[in-house]
Amino acid sequence: MAMKTRRLLAVMVGGVFCLAVMSLYRMLEVMQGAELQQGRETPAGQVDIDLSRVQEKIDKLEHLLSDNNRLVATLRDSLLHRKASWQTGGGNASSDSTHSRAETTPGCRLAKEMKDGTDGVQLLDVYNLLPFDNPDGGAWKQGFEIRYKGNEWDEQPLEVFLVPHSHNDPGWLKTFDRYYQDQTKHILNNMLIKLNEDSRRKMIWAEISYFSKWWNDVDEQKRAMVKRLLKAGQLELVTGGWVMADEANSHYFALLDQLIEGHQWIQRHLGVRPSSGWAVDPFGHSPSMTYLLKGAGLQDMVIQRVHYAVKKHFAHQQTLEFLWRQSWDSSPRSDITCHMMPFYSYDVPHTCGPHPAVCCQFDFHRLPGGRVFCPWRIPPQPITEQNVQERAHLLLDQYRQKSRLFRSPVLLVPLGDDFRFVEATEWDAQFTNYQKLFDYFDQHPKLHVKARFGTLSDYFKALHRHLSEAGTTLPTLRGDFFTYADRDDHYWSGFFTSRPFYKRLDRTLEATLRASEILFSLTLAEMRRFHADGRLAADFPAREHFRRLTDGRRSLALFQHHDAVTGTARDPVVVDYGTRLFHSILNLHQVLQSSAHWLLLLDKSEYRHDQSKPLLQMDDVMSAQDALPQKTPLTLSDEPRSLIVFNPTEQLRTSVVSVVVDAPDARVVDAETGRPMAAQISAVWEEPSRASAEAFQLHFVAELPPLSLVVYHVTKASAGSAYQAQYTFHRRGNVPAVQADHFQVSRSEGHADAPLSLSNKHIQIWSSPESGLLQKLRLQSGLVREVQVQFLWYGTRTRANRDKSGAYLFLPGEEGAQLYSSSEPPLVRVSRGPIFSDITSCFRHFTHRVRLFHLDGHAGKSLEISNMVDIRSEVNRELAMRLVSSVASGNSFYTDLNGFQMQQRRTLAKLPLQANFYPMSSASFLQDSTSRVSLLSAQSQAVASLRPGQLEVVLDRRLQQDDNRGLGQGVTDNKLTASLYHLLLEDRRGGAQEVGGASVEHLSLLAHLTSLSLCHPPITMIAPIDSQLPKLHPFLPLRSSLPCDIHLLNLRTLEDAQEAETPSQEVALLLHRKGFDCSSAPEPPLQCTWSAHEEVNLDDLFSPLHFRSVRRSGLTLLREDDEPESAQQQQPPRITRLRPMEISAFRAEID
Repeated sequence: MAMKTRRLLAVMVGGVFCLAVMSLYRMLEVMQGAELQQGRETPAGQVDIDLSRVQEKIDKLEHLLSDNNRLVATLRDSLLHRKASWQTGGGNASSDSTHSRAETTPGCRLAKEMKDGTDGVQLLDVYNLLPFDNPDGGAWKQGFEIRYKGNEWDEQPLEVFLVPHSHNDPGWLKTFDRYYQDQTKHILNNMLIKLNEDSRRKMIWAEISYFSKWWNDVDEQKRAMVKRLLKAGQLELVTGGWVMADEANSHYFALLDQLIEGHQWIQRHLGVRPSSGWAVDPFGHSPSMTYLLKGAGLQDMVIQRVHYAVKKHFAHQQTLEFLWRQSWDSSPRSDITCHMMPFYSYDVPHTCGPHPAVCCQFDFHRLPGGRVFCPWRIPPQPITEQNVQERAHLLLDQYRQKSRLFRSPVLLVPLGDDFRFVEATEWDAQFTNYQKLFDYFDQHPKLHVKARFGTLSDYFKALHRHLSEAGTTLPTLRGDFFTYADRDDHYWSGFFTSRPFYKRLDRTLEATLRASEILFSLTLAEMRRFHADGRLAADFPAREHFRRLTDGRRSLALFQHHDAVTGTARDPVVVDYGTRLFHSILNLHQVLQSSAHWLLLLDKSEYRHDQSKPLLQMDDVMSAQDALPQKTPLTLSDEPRSLIVFNPTEQLRTSVVSVVVDAPDARVVDAETGRPMAAQISAVWEEPSRASAEAFQLHFVAELPPLSLVVYHVTKASAGSAYQAQYTFHRRGNVPAVQADHFQVSRSEGHADAPLSLSNKHIQIWSSPESGLLQKLRLQSGLVREVQVQFLWYGTRTRANRDKSGAYLFLPGEEGAQLYSSSEPPLVRVSRGPIFSDITSCFRHFTHRVRLFHLDGHAGKSLEISNMVDIRSEVNRELAMRLVSSVASGNSFYTDLNGFQMQQRRTLAKLPLQANFYPMSSASFLQDSTSRVSLLSAQSQAVASLRPGQLEVVLDRRLQQDDNRGLGQGVTDNKLTASLYHLLLEDRRGGAQEVGGASVEHLSLLAHLTSLSLCHPPITMIAPIDSQLPKLHPFLPLRSSLPCDIHLLNLRTLEDAQEAETPSQEVALLLHRKGFDCSSAPEPPLQCTWSAHEEVNLDDLFSPLHFRSVRRSGLTLLREDDEPESAQQQQPPRITRLRPMEISAFRAEID
């Protein structure tokens, strides 16, 4: 059949082409004939007229040709789509792995091994190579002895840049505001004074959250001084993000958002742009961050926290400076120059050279008599005429040794530490003593060294100049730097899960912010269209809402700091972060409520803004920063209650919407058409076997167009008219009495051997009758895989004086994972209904639920897994959920990096257990040649695959002690914490051959869409019981879904250039084209289309929305990154290029 299809396609394409060519010839013939006919009768005077006619005809012909091209392209596209659907949904398409590569879904990405020339480094290969044996390296304990002859710099002198910096954590041991008052503002005040005293002095600054707060506190004179210092190159803002972000747990939406927030602030207030990145404290590094930095216009960057064995290897090879390339990119487009600091830390003892006891003597903040001293017991000495020679030679020896680890004679030496340069005396001590040393070097040219204070830009300019003069190119590198170890077997894989309650809240704020941004931008555009003169509705609080959006952006941005989302701050600081997240969610709800209110009104003149009594209320309500959201109960009557559902995704979706009502019988209709919606009533369980008699869950199936607001009416129904879930209870031994009026309940007594089973059109699952935990899955295609769910405890080390797990470190006990067991068997509750069926297992420390939706679309193809975890009774224990499958995955598995890309991992026996855990923000999968099991998550956590076919995630950790990384406390502020997942089993076929080396893989299209639904659930709002309710009608901004591989990352209203804190008419349109896997194509085919080509028509994508202007820009929307006016397509169609995996940013005005 496949062969026949191919032949048919070839014949059709050939036929179309011949037809096109013949029709063109015929047209030319006819035109030529007409010309000849005229030519015979034409007097000479008509030649001009005829020439212009010929010109017209040539124009016509050009038009016909371009029409023809369009026709051929359209036919090609539709054939490709037909072809795709024949492969993915065709009844007779063979599903074995012998499909030719050409028959894959258009636009998908084949798994491949990326190779760069001989100089390319792949981190996975480096891991295979390294022995991880940690021998004592002498003075540089984790390295080796560095030797030099002394004549290496005769031809090209050593060029040293000493870069003063102060690392200011926006919250850690103190809150953001406390640090600012106690330290940061003094640092910045002194910076102005001290840099002004001597033009040779320099300083870099990274955290814009602090800089912007200080800027608000200083007068115009000081602001002018800042601008002068920036212009003179004495002060440089590095990275320019709101914070120095964590790179393990942060989602790429938030990483980019905090970068935009910082860059936009800098552009507005200072008119400069960052060119170098500075990330010296995040606990491991991700290429997703480098992609965003490069897209934001940065050229160079510095990183520090990398596994000590990797640092040593790179130092040996002289590859500490490299071009960091994206794993999926075969071109150098995404390359960024990266400098890896070679030693243990970013403090002065570990930055001047390999010997910390020597370098500490050149940290002049530690001069005798101060509060800080050198732990090596040799204090610094003030530089005098008497000791300058000896001191200068001692320091130069360190510089020279460090320089031997790099390929160029240009040397970067940071000078700083946490919250340094607070007092004027420290500025004086560092700058005056170092200046004396630099002057000595200058006076002794035979030393062949030129040293001075510098910024990162100064350093990288000199480096690039030198590399180009020498004709040297840096090696390329692909991969990431997780999991970090700073010494011994101390792997920092604990923080991937620490404080999971707040990791979940982080993503709730992210989803709420994105939804609010999009709805607010659409509201302003609609208002301007509605009032032909471009005004906004008089009563609409646009400025206040824009302030709320800004506050939400900044709260989310602050939480991306590497001691916030990581869960590594002190308890009061965590509460401060949580309170900010919580207040921002409440604020953004107001933006959603009044935007939806205006958009839904049939008669816009009825809009009234009343802060105290909004027309719409949120269905989900949080009562405090550490409480889970609760549903608002609805009182039903014969009068319809209006429910408004917002779909924040760019896809048409079938979603199950859930509300709590006060009656066991209810019906839901689409308010516009009156069509009844499929619904089911379930119990609200107050205890595992006691249902509420006052509250009931109403679930209904909503068909939600992309970015739409849809109105539903809920009314009380006649008794017994609504479908009600039916419950069966199981427990080994005895089932307790069940209280559930209104529901049909049965109890399975005694010892049941038959497994529990649920199924829908797509999947069947089997679970253990004793525990209710999943055991096996079968797809409609016939693919069966064992997938057992287990729960485990990890303890920590017990032997006296052994280091133990804490907020940062995971140091499990020698016994490894212990299977969870409880003294009494769990209560298992099975519910069955027309909308969904589920199995809930009630254990002492967690309630685990697996739910199957009875839906036709892709929503019915995955299994929803949710856990409610409470380990507050435990001591030094961590709870994990493990999937044990029959997938033959070997030692390889895949985890996502920041939700942006997938990264192959290898579980290595030579590494300790804790080293084989990796960060997972939203996805992980295992695969063999015929199947793939993907676990998609709504929150970040640690993940591992310790044996073939296994995948485990750590759910929560409670640890009684500090792990000696400066925090000074354990993690004991656990809460009742929810975690949410979707489990997807997929067939793999054509193109599923295993790839050697480090293979680049992507999620399937189905996994991308499932993840989108999981991370951006529909938002439900409730209208009051009011017969005076104004007439509402649905808001449907898009004619159709975006292609399913194009994600609307954000539609963010930009600040007005003239008027601060005011929305402008411009929006940042951010589109991410996902790379998706070729080897699994869902059956039946997905409802959305995808692009076989890189060019897309923006006007078509967003029709009927109309863009007045669209300009491509950099990822942080800096004006100087906008494409020039000349390159701009003024009129539709606006065709733009969206490459797979790439994020594209546009500055747009919506008409």
